[in-house]
Amino acid sequence: MTPEVVEAYGVRLRPFRLDDAADVVEGCADPMTGRFISGLPSPYTEDDARAWITQGAPAAWAAGGAAYAVADPATDRLLGAVGLSQAVAYRGQAEIGYWVTPGARGRGVARAATRALTERAFATGTARLELLTHAENTASQRVALAVGFRFEGVRRAANPSRGGGRHDLLAWVRLADDPSGPTPRRLPDLPEGGLGDGTVTLRRLAPDDADLMYGLHSRPEVVANQAPPVPPERAAIERRCRLAESQWLTGEIARMLILDTASGAPAGSCGLSVSDPYAGEGSLGYALLPAWRGRGYATRAVRLLAAWAFGPAGLARLAAATMPDNVGSQRVLEKVGFRREGLLRGRLPGLAGSRIDDLVFGLLPEDFR
Repeated sequence: MTPEVVEAYGVRLRPFRLDDAADVVEGCADPMTGRFISGLPSPYTEDDARAWITQGAPAAWAAGGAAYAVADPATDRLLGAVGLSQAVAYRGQAEIGYWVTPGARGRGVARAATRALTERAFATGTARLELLTHAENTASQRVALAVGFRFEGVRRAANPSRGGGRHDLLAWVRLADDPSGPTPRRLPDLPEGGLGDGTVTLRRLAPDDADLMYGLHSRPEVVANQAPPVPPERAAIERRCRLAESQWLTGEIARMLILDTASGAPAGSCGLSVSDPYAGEGSLGYALLPAWRGRGYATRAVRLLAAWAFGPAGLARLAAATMPDNVGSQRVLEKVGFRREGLLRGRLPGLAGSRIDDLVFGLLPEDFR
């Protein structure tokens, strides 16, 4: 690939110039950029920007990659950067990455630049592109999906952290012969305002929900109905909340809060995981705070979740499981139309090497009440 100017999708990809230095500093000195791009100097100065423009970008081209400035076609003002690195010629493979200045975010710049460079790379002989994202960088994960990249897996401890240690990266991949357009998602976004029936509302779990989730899932009666029956660690709950959107985007699980619609007060939590994507099967679970039990809120939440699963999520079957003595949860499932399918003896781990039976229920669209 050569550094020819590319204009597409409302952005211009061009070589960097020295008069871009101030805008490069604005983008690379921003804490959000530094959080997700390893190796940037901190603090990032104009000398760093000039060194990138005169040395770093040319070196990227010389190594078989690319280093484009992303500019506004009307003004030619720098909006960000997009490039290719880690090129492996005999595999026809490279890694694509980008950053956007704070003032240009939220305008589709990253999406447009990534699409434009992806098409340019494929047109000049690249066969496979990887886009690696931090697990908490859901904005970049949405860019990957919008440009047609597919989630391929986790690169464990693949990147050094600025404060020491290492962290995982999520690998998103697109091949030259993949279909154009956005990647279909197993778990679509909820409608604006969440799922609701006038009494109960379900909304996506968020990082700020950690206190509530820790309190709910540490309750003795909730712990007793999970396997193994061990209280969660606070750090695990915080991580669950931080990664909720990412796990939704990768199609692993949709975690939600159950809210009282009138007051907005949290009543509990629920979730839908894609247990077998090829069979179109999902599995759901739920828990309520004591003040909201016995008022039909769990039944309402399961109905909303099932309707969304069979509708926008396109699943063909739902499964749920309870402890054999959890009669309350079994009644909730039966009210929604789940049928008892069998007892799986010793399926789950218990305490001190023991095993726990699992009572399994199933729901088909024609059973749904």
